[in-house]
Amino acid sequence: MKTLTLASLCVLVFFSDSVASGALDLLQDTAASWTGRLPCGGWDCECAFKGQQGCCCAAKPLFDLEEFTFMRMVGLWDGLSRLNRQIHEVTAGCKIAFTATILPMTGCLGPFTSNVSVSYQSVSLNQGNGYNPALGIFTAPHTGLYSFSFTAYSRVGDTDRLYQKMQLVKNGQVIASSWEDNREDSEDSSSQTVLLKVQRGSQVYVELLSGRQLCGDTQGSNAFSGYLIYPFTEE
Repeated sequence: MKTLTLASLCVLVFFSDSVASGALDLLQDTAASWTGRLPCGGWDCECAFKGQQGCCCAAKPLFDLEEFTFMRMVGLWDGLSRLNRQIHEVTAGCKIAFTATILPMTGCLGPFTSNVSVSYQSVSLNQGNGYNPALGIFTAPHTGLYSFSFTAYSRVGDTDRLYQKMQLVKNGQVIASSWEDNREDSEDSSSQTVLLKVQRGSQVYVELLSGRQLCGDTQGSNAFSGYLIYPFTEE
């Protein structure tokens, strides 16, 4: 019996509920008299045989692993919380959108001797306060990818000629345009929609070109709108 290894004795004790008390005493005595090297390097068989928890040689490594796992989870939770705060900081205040139309008119806007930014003064939405209706200019409150749209509409008399051209401009650069130069139609409209990467402080607006005009918009069909699709981290 004394030739049994200590590990075998402990396994027998832990996983056999039917061992008689006499056999248990014998196993305990045998284990206590073991003089060889303990196979796990630190097994307290006396403690283990008494059924006390936390005595075997694997207990401390397990406790250390449990503590490491717990602290790792705490660290991951802190990291996720910081990331959530950073996302909130980036996106908070970035609900930016506007839409505006020209005030109804029976006459014409233009012609002018130079390009003129169109003032869309009837504002139905200006979230983020980026749009200035007095100037017709949108100033980006935040860097990001934006969508902009404008509609050009005119109606003239049956004997008159449609003669309009409008263009979307960012910081002085023409992005998109729409025009009509037709002797046959007395009423026409067109629209443009573009996606633009816009830096904070950049200005976007719609111009009426020199010598052109908008006429007969009694319903406020000329419109300018835009909104932030998603923000970029500012460099």
